[in-house]
Amino acid sequence: MNAQIDTIQKPRIKASLPKLVVRNANTADVPAIHALIKKAYATLGPSGQYSEAQLLGHQNHFRDGQFVAIYENTIVGYCATFRIGGDIALKPHDWVVVTGRGFASRHDPAGDWLYGMDVCVDPDFRGLRIGQRLYNERKKLCHHLRLKGIVFAGRMPNLNRRWNSVGSAEKYLEMVLAGRQRDPVIGFQIRNGFTPIGILHNYLPVDHESRGFATHMIWRNPQVPDEIVVADASAARGPQTVRVAAVQYQQRAVKSFEEFAHQVEYFVDVVADYKADFVLFPELFTLQLLSIDNQRIPASEAVAALTNYTERFKELMSRLSVSYNINIIAGSHPTREADGEVYNICYVCLRDGSVHPRRKVHPTPNERYWWNIKGGRDVDIVQTDCGPIGVSICYDCQFPEMTRYLIDQGALLLFVPFCTDSRQAYCRVRYCAQARAIENQCYVIMAGNVGNLPNVENMDIQYSQSSVLTPCDFPFARDGVAADTTPNVEMVAIADLRLDSLRAARQDGTVRNLKDRRFDLYSLTWGRL
Repeated sequence: MNAQIDTIQKPRIKASLPKLVVRNANTADVPAIHALIKKAYATLGPSGQYSEAQLLGHQNHFRDGQFVAIYENTIVGYCATFRIGGDIALKPHDWVVVTGRGFASRHDPAGDWLYGMDVCVDPDFRGLRIGQRLYNERKKLCHHLRLKGIVFAGRMPNLNRRWNSVGSAEKYLEMVLAGRQRDPVIGFQIRNGFTPIGILHNYLPVDHESRGFATHMIWRNPQVPDEIVVADASAARGPQTVRVAAVQYQQRAVKSFEEFAHQVEYFVDVVADYKADFVLFPELFTLQLLSIDNQRIPASEAVAALTNYTERFKELMSRLSVSYNINIIAGSHPTREADGEVYNICYVCLRDGSVHPRRKVHPTPNERYWWNIKGGRDVDIVQTDCGPIGVSICYDCQFPEMTRYLIDQGALLLFVPFCTDSRQAYCRVRYCAQARAIENQCYVIMAGNVGNLPNVENMDIQYSQSSVLTPCDFPFARDGVAADTTPNVEMVAIADLRLDSLRAARQDGTVRNLKDRRFDLYSLTWGRL
């Protein structure tokens, strides 16, 4: 006998995605973090808010220490940290000195303490314990890296309102600890296991609610004896050796854009065969395109003619970067943009297919006179698969504050496409490029034009010796030159550059230009639009 068994289908319960997650921040998060910062710190004004460049600096200096809280696909919390030595963090300090003007550039891979640079939460989401979750991530990171603990400066948002009754920040803290005053920030931090060790005077002057004071707080890691310090593993991410190539490009007449493209592809092909990660072309090398008609034309008309090639040039360089699996710093090309102004633009074409324009900030007197070129305003790094890089077009390299701003954002390599007509002009660029390598403990790659174009204004004569420059210290080339070319001969300079040598020199070199900066005496502030 057959028995029929009825089965009841239970309704399937779909797993739902978490509404609130905390994870490490990445570069794609920067615009949203910036918007959050502006909202959360509206009362501090622009001078008390991080710029996008500073936020990139946080990630490039210590990516493992940056966290975001995401609620239903919206970033509602941000936490920034870096490593630092107790000899700095446990002594009196201020925000400018300890954070490197907000870039986290004081990050020390061998630092034995985790410095809590910032925690902010969207005011509309303050009932979800987001701040506590971010503090917990800090503690997890401290446990993982086996650091001695966490130190930071906490705000005192009720101090200004209570000033007449307390008279000092020290008295205010004493009353909060005794329970006679209420401060939501200090109370929250104490509940999370942090202990006040004093008051930091003039820590952040723009914090008027705290009257510039801050509570000096620490949390000691119970799992780590004082003598144990573990090196920063995050610096080992990505390639430790990068191969770069600088093309010393000869200007010669061409009959078509296709002939120009053929010459450019030849050099890309050559350096790609050598497995280079980057190839740099010279400034204004696209002026060669003006030789197609073989007619001397006024400079104003020349710019219009070059602008007609802009899209084809960008498409060419982007296609070559993808096809040959190489990052191309495509010299520079005068371009008239939508605002009607002409800019000298370096198009950085990465091997993932993305194109990143970087405008020359400081046009030379000749560029302003002959081409009516305007200076750009933005100085931003480019994130690549080999780490962040900076671009400084010729004359820009002679302004040290511009390179320092790129280094503060995390750049280890600086690319300098240049165009010079005499040895004196070349030496200005070369000596300044070497100075930038030394004072910023970075690599500088420079490439220029040789040859001549008789019917093209500003390209009738050229002088160049392309080079790959290093800091001057024991881990690097004896004379600070990793590779260079024969002057005024078309050729390519190729060098392997060790990024870990830079990091080691910055921490333990004979001189430590970045580490030894006197933030208490001077600082660099980039103008805001």
